[in-house]
Amino acid sequence: MTNPVRCRRARLSSRAMDPSTAAIAELIAAMTPFDDLEQQHLEQTLDWLAETTDIYRRIPPATPSPHLVAYVVLVDPTERGIYLGLHRKSGLHLPMGGHLERGEYPFDAARREAREELGVAPSFDVVGHRPLFLTMTPTVDLTAGHGGVSLWFVARGDRTGHYDLDPGEFDGGRWWDLDPHGLPDSDPHVGRFIRKLDTILQPTTVR
Repeated sequence: MTNPVRCRRARLSSRAMDPSTAAIAELIAAMTPFDDLEQQHLEQTLDWLAETTDIYRRIPPATPSPHLVAYVVLVDPTERGIYLGLHRKSGLHLPMGGHLERGEYPFDAARREAREELGVAPSFDVVGHRPLFLTMTPTVDLTAGHGGVSLWFVARGDRTGHYDLDPGEFDGGRWWDLDPHGLPDSDPHVGRFIRKLDTILQPTTVR
């Protein structure tokens, strides 16, 4: 049976990239897709990285499109909670996160965004320091839309705790059940993210 990770790494070996882009491509090539859609997004992202070094947002709100985004999804795996903030620009209940700065490694961006938007430095010990999930999604705010390649990192939270979100970005936040059903209007892939996370947290549970 063909190993998809080995195949993606073989494709990368023949492509010339600058060091920053190559490091991100190697990170993404090592990811294991949850389903056919994530497999498609991984392949499309690697093809995009092979074609350009213009992968970081240069001009707000959307240039270039697409560009790299790091999500920091705060979860309480014991009490089965996911923390979402009401994002002012999109009107959606979203995880914390934002655009990578030029030359920034994705995990460094995730830690920075956690500090800026949550006001804390959470532990990333639920699944580790690598992204769990990747999506390619049009990011829509109240005035315009643009493309984002989002790397989803998992941070540990406490469902009994309160987080003072950046008021410039969020109109408050709250805990929701860590269940793909019954969530508020959010990123269209958050349900798939929870299902993938549960392959680690509850590997014998079928959702």
